[in-house]
Amino acid sequence: MSVQPIQIEGKLVTLRSITDQDIPVLWELIYGEEEPEWKKWDAPYYPLEPHTLETYRSHEHARQERLKQQEPDSRLIIEVDDTIIGTVTYYWEHKPSLWLEVGIGIYNVNYWNGGYGTEALTLWIDYLFTQLPLARVGLTTWSKNQRMMRVGEKLGMKLEGRMRKCRIHEGRYYDSIRMGVLREEWQAGR
Repeated sequence: MSVQPIQIEGKLVTLRSITDQDIPVLWELIYGEEEPEWKKWDAPYYPLEPHTLETYRSHEHARQERLKQQEPDSRLIIEVDDTIIGTVTYYWEHKPSLWLEVGIGIYNVNYWNGGYGTEALTLWIDYLFTQLPLARVGLTTWSKNQRMMRVGEKLGMKLEGRMRKCRIHEGRYYDSIRMGVLREEWQAGR
């Protein structure tokens, strides 16, 4: 792996780097069911990329190799009591202006609505603001995912954009929701 392993401890969750031993567990959580419940909320208007265990392993290794030495890992595991429940991610929306977007997937539905996602994203965003010279962190979701919008609000994110009727799912239109928090807002709220 081209970056230093990361481990961030919270009260409910631990965020940590993905190891080779984690890949089969993550694959099973993400691809183990034909129509996973988590995908109904996480951009269901985009199909889930099909992966075998081996193509997923190759994809994960390629992601890790693309990371620059001075950048933190772009995807960490969310763990609760040594059980993998999901991942947090980031990607650069526009690196020259120091704007990245974060994401979260809690694949195990037994851990929905327990504060795990809120704490995981709080730890993640705090870590990213500490490690990178970011001006802002964004979060994009869709109007049916009210839970994700509430998490963003709890984290102090502001509704910055609503693109109306640009997502279609099961024959209905939904809005794309963009939320964000500036570095100074994040620091003031801590």
